[in-house]
Amino acid sequence: MNSNDKILEIISNDTKNSIAQMQVVTPSIYASVFSEFATNHDVKIDNEEELAQDLLKVQCSTLTQMQSQTSKNVQSLSENTQKALTAIKDKDESTLNKVLQETEALRAEIDKLKESIYRDELTNVFNRKWLNDHHVNDEDASLNEAGTLAIIDLNYFKIINDTHGHIIGDKILVYIANQLKKSRCDVLRYGGDEFIIMFPSSIDKQRAFEILDEIREGVLSKKLKANNTMFRTSFSIGIHSYKSGDKLDLTIEKADKDMYADKTKIKKRIKGIEV
Repeated sequence: MNSNDKILEIISNDTKNSIAQMQVVTPSIYASVFSEFATNHDVKIDNEEELAQDLLKVQCSTLTQMQSQTSKNVQSLSENTQKALTAIKDKDESTLNKVLQETEALRAEIDKLKESIYRDELTNVFNRKWLNDHHVNDEDASLNEAGTLAIIDLNYFKIINDTHGHIIGDKILVYIANQLKKSRCDVLRYGGDEFIIMFPSSIDKQRAFEILDEIREGVLSKKLKANNTMFRTSFSIGIHSYKSGDKLDLTIEKADKDMYADKTKIKKRIKGIEV
C-alpha cells in the first residue's frame, strides 16, 4: 500500500469512527465528514472515483488474503482433528505429539490474524472493534464488567498539523499512543486524535487520573523537533468509573464531559505548542 492509499484508509477509518454514534447518516453527512478529514490531511478528492477504485483494489486484496488464510486454517484444523482421532484410536503417541505441535502453530497463526483485525493501522494500539468485541454486550451495547474508562484528547493538534504537516502529526499520534501504554492498561485509538484507556475496576477514577497525569507531565517535559523547530504537545484527560451493565455511549459521554473540564484547566496553563 502506497502513502496515498494509507492516508485514504486513515481518513476513511476516522470518518467511520466519527459517525459511529450518529443515529442517522445520510450520504451528504458522510461526504461532509469525509471531506473535513480529507482537508485536515491536505488530501484533494477531485479524482475521488480513481482514488476509490485504487483503495477498493487494496481492500479487496486484503480481504481475499484474509479469507484464503482463514480457509487454510480451517482445513488444517480439520485435518489435525482427523489425525488426532486416528492416532488416539491406534494409540500412536508419535502422531499425537506431531498433531499437538501443528495445532499449536495453527493457534499462533489464528492469534496473529485476530491481532491484525483489532489493531489501529497507524498507532498499532487497539481499535473500536476490539473495544466492542471485548467489553460490550452485543444485545444492548452495555459494558460487560465494571471498570474505569479514560478518554484522551490531544491539545492544539490542529496547530501541529497546520504548522509542521500531517506526517509529523501522525508521528505525534504514534508517540502519544506509546506513552499511554505506560499506564499498563488497554489503550485504543477512538478516532482522530482521541484515545481511550480501559482501566480495571481495581483502579478508581482518582488513581486513573494520577497515572495519566504523570504520563502527561512526562509528555509536557519532552521537547519535540520538526524541521529544526522545537515544540511540545499535551493532552486532556476525562475519566468515568462505570458499572457492569452501564451503556458504553453514556459512559464515554460522561468521560468526555470530564475531559472538556480538564481541557479548560490545562489550556490556562499551556497556551500553545511553543516550547
